[in-house]
Amino acid sequence: MDIRWLQDFLTVAETGNFTRAARIRNVSQAAFSRRIKTLESWLGALLIDRASFPTQLTADGELFRDRAAEIVQQISDARLSLTSAQVGRRTGIRIALPHALATGRLPLWWSTWAKRGKLDSGCTAVPGNVHDTVTALVTGNVDVLICFNSAQQPIHLAPEQYERIVIGKESFRPYVATASAKQVRKIFPGTRGSPLSLLMYSPGAYLARMVDALIECAPQRMYGRCVFESDMASVLRNMAVMGHGVAWLPDCTAEETAPGALERLELAGWSQPLSIVAYRDRHRRQAATERLWRAISMSIT
Repeated sequence: MDIRWLQDFLTVAETGNFTRAARIRNVSQAAFSRRIKTLESWLGALLIDRASFPTQLTADGELFRDRAAEIVQQISDARLSLTSAQVGRRTGIRIALPHALATGRLPLWWSTWAKRGKLDSGCTAVPGNVHDTVTALVTGNVDVLICFNSAQQPIHLAPEQYERIVIGKESFRPYVATASAKQVRKIFPGTRGSPLSLLMYSPGAYLARMVDALIECAPQRMYGRCVFESDMASVLRNMAVMGHGVAWLPDCTAEETAPGALERLELAGWSQPLSIVAYRDRHRRQAATERLWRAISMSIT
């Protein structure tokens, strides 16, 4: 059995919606449904009443829900205990966040937080995609999650369990190499005969869904072809700098380039504001995390 099956089941049990649960778990709805069916086959029992709306658990599903949560928690506790046995009791702070924020914002943040919170116990950054970082918080493998959030692609974490603070804002917009910006502006958003060269995020990535939503709701139809893709904004930024196409980037990633290397395409309807949100589990208390949370709160007042 795969531990992800249990996490999938608990997510759909909490949300009551397959589409929303699949989005939280960062998989397609088809793949998510297959994993739930695989869990049911492995157990030999139906867990989801698919004839009801909104989605409800069967009687067996209700019985299994608490056991699944217990198993997931036991595995998390076992992992943490093994880590503690290897490296001694951990007193430092573990922060999960996207690669873009880890490289573009965290160094300056930490300078402020460490000073204000008198954080002398160390910090471990755990970069990753949305699925991995959210899972790390839910399973207790990190103390704080910091991630992008938007109204179009919200992060669903139960407010009664997870406290949140909005710590900043970013703009997510198209960038292109300065040398080709004038020409790209003339043809943007492309034509059937002259499609734009697009630098795209890998399917399933959080920022990929942001780009898809922008294109879908844009004031004009886009004609483009993907010439390169990656799940990391910094890779797409570097490809844009070299003149390979248009890339949508959060400002923190674009700002890491040399002055004059990139230009924003300031075009109405093609950009999206992003919130930067910090989360922590209300029920997991650690002295160092409390000091960090106070320092984060102080930095936005």
